[in-house]
Amino acid sequence: MKKPSSRHLVFIGMLVMATITSMCQAIGNVYPLIMVPGNGGNQLEARLDRDYKPTSVWCSSWLCPIRKKSGGWFRLWFDAAVLLSPFTRCFNDRMMLYYDADLDDYQNAPGVQTRVPHFGSTKSLLYLDPRLRDATSYMEHLVKALERGCGYVNDQTILGAPYDFRYGLTGPGHPTRVASQFLEDLKHLVEKTSSDNKGKPVILLSHSLGGLFVLHFLNRTTPSWRHKYIKHFVALATPWGGTIEQMKTFASGNTLGVPFVNPLLVRPQQRCSESNQWLLPSPKVFHDRTKPLVVTPRVNYTAYEMDRFLADIGFSQGVMPYKTRVLPLTEGLVSPGVPVTCIYGKGVDTPEVLVYGEGGFDEQPEIKYGDGDGTVNLASLAALEVESLKTVELGGVSHTSILKDEIALKEIVKQISIINSGLSNVNAMRAVD
Repeated sequence: MKKPSSRHLVFIGMLVMATITSMCQAIGNVYPLIMVPGNGGNQLEARLDRDYKPTSVWCSSWLCPIRKKSGGWFRLWFDAAVLLSPFTRCFNDRMMLYYDADLDDYQNAPGVQTRVPHFGSTKSLLYLDPRLRDATSYMEHLVKALERGCGYVNDQTILGAPYDFRYGLTGPGHPTRVASQFLEDLKHLVEKTSSDNKGKPVILLSHSLGGLFVLHFLNRTTPSWRHKYIKHFVALATPWGGTIEQMKTFASGNTLGVPFVNPLLVRPQQRCSESNQWLLPSPKVFHDRTKPLVVTPRVNYTAYEMDRFLADIGFSQGVMPYKTRVLPLTEGLVSPGVPVTCIYGKGVDTPEVLVYGEGGFDEQPEIKYGDGDGTVNLASLAALEVESLKTVELGGVSHTSILKDEIALKEIVKQISIINSGLSNVNAMRAVD
């Protein structure tokens, strides 16, 4: 029998994908999808009450017209005013979290109330600042690609689950009021979304930190609940074992690519973010004790010396919460009990070793690079090992461009189409019957 030529194989592959996509595009022929964003991936709003004590005249509420909005709420993240040095300090003060040892939990700064707008919608995920759509676009391109490629309808079959990304989860026996409430809200959203879509189970699609939340969310549900309500978990660029770059964030600050911002001005807020501690390199993934992640003239640090690292950079108040709340959370990656597709980039220079000189941690380090997506190391991206796992690696795709890059978007649409093709087959069989 004559073997098919490579040209024929390519044609057959294209025909199969075209068939899958056309089935996906049929009206109502999709599983509803809920997006869970990453760290900084949705808008946050704040309101200042009488207990708020501005640290400078620039932060006084009378200086900026922030109380003109209904109820005094204003956008805290993202606001372009953070680019201006005096207002960077105000942003830092208002974004701060404080660990209360008596409550064993984190809280907002005194006088600062925060809320997450548009829960259940993609509205606060599409752009971080609606006035600067091009500059602050986040999930916009992915939503449009799913609409075009799979026939999804925004805010009907695609929904959003934004959250206060400053807060994180914790190990057993410790309260985490804000993050636990988010998990409850997410559960209700999944149930309502399924009900609104004729009982179809839901696809959970996450980016970055959102993948850690989804994993632990699923771990905290029962098998019967997951079987009824969850079709699939699609994780984009998830830092399963943290990132080495996060040590730079704690040591020297990180502007996250925002221009004109002094990293030392935002460092205090970044250090006190509960979720940022969750993203420090886990010893379970970065387990080589002979390979330091941070090098200084006197001391080197691996993932096993994180408590000493936090103390030496001048953040000793973070040691106890890290050891008691974060480490137990990272001891293992438990199977979520549903099919998982991990999609991530590789082949992008990613910080692997941070080298500090005599100037100490107030200066930016020399960086030695390894493989990853530019933010998350490849070892962390590939750390999830569970049953019913499919992995898709995309060469040259970065941590953020996975939501915008044309090749990445086509691959995400392809994987969602494959998941939805099962629904098309079921519907086709019903039609024949």
